[in-house]
Amino acid sequence: MSRVAESVRLGFTGDVMLGRLVNEKQQHRPPEAVWGSMREQLAGLDGLFINLECCLSTRGSKWELTYRPFHFRADPAWVIPALQDVDVSWLTLANNHVLDYGAVALEDTLSALDGADISFSGAGRTEDDAWTPTRVQVAGLDVAFVSFTDNTPEYAATDDAPGTAYVDIDPDDEACLERVESALETAAEDVPDLLIASLHWGPNMREYPPSSFQEFAHWLVDQGVDILHGHSAHVFQGVEVYDGSAILYDTGDFVDDYVVDGDLRNDRSFLFVFDVASDGRLLELRLLPTEIDDFAVHRAPPAVASWARETMRTRSESFDTEFETEGDGLRVSLDADS
Repeated sequence: MSRVAESVRLGFTGDVMLGRLVNEKQQHRPPEAVWGSMREQLAGLDGLFINLECCLSTRGSKWELTYRPFHFRADPAWVIPALQDVDVSWLTLANNHVLDYGAVALEDTLSALDGADISFSGAGRTEDDAWTPTRVQVAGLDVAFVSFTDNTPEYAATDDAPGTAYVDIDPDDEACLERVESALETAAEDVPDLLIASLHWGPNMREYPPSSFQEFAHWLVDQGVDILHGHSAHVFQGVEVYDGSAILYDTGDFVDDYVVDGDLRNDRSFLFVFDVASDGRLLELRLLPTEIDDFAVHRAPPAVASWARETMRTRSESFDTEFETEGDGLRVSLDADS
């Protein structure tokens, strides 16, 4: 993959679910095996940002206060080395699985990440902790993250209970806008080079975001967000370039053990790679096709890559996004002067 001269390369993935069968498989192979044939690509990035769709613990009991069909947890003994192997810079915990095994497993997750010096946001020991933005330094760039979710309100953190940064996402709801705006203002203090909003939003297995999500995404950009990192649907959705910012409505699934829908193909997605100038300007976005196989992520074979390219073009048509084919992937220019 070619690279813009003197740029910083930042990668984003969709859901990284390392529990259940992935966790079982990983007991019998090296930690880095979960990254499959994408390992070198991931490790070569300047920054890697993911949605961790499970808790990291061997303790706790399944959440039973309300009905939950699935419960995800993975052993931090192998997960932490796997994350460190590809130098994950930051991850979001604002999703509907961090409390699957209760408060003790969430505490183990927070402690494991803190102990490994892996930055995160979107969940915490209190509501204030969950909503606190995170700042990371990546190859000289100062990057600020705000993370939140509209999934599973029963997992919301409170003043005296751990959980997620939960909000009912509605562009017409003043309470929602005020809550998110407050977090964005905190993140924007001292003027970071990049401001990123990571959202676990919407229902599963939807190919297109609702119009309300597009309205909310535009509002986020108007508030100063440079990249919207969306996830939750388990299938990738379209990409939009709006007022110089990039909106990834849903980045799909990157690693998991889920049953595959033969039409929607939730086992296929992309590694989304941004080239960013040293002053924080977004230059290019590259989409590298991926496929899940044997509970690991791999570079998509030619036929799968072709399907992914054409499907992404179709799902982005309403946003008038202009893609160029580059190798087996896609490229989007984000710099009006390039």
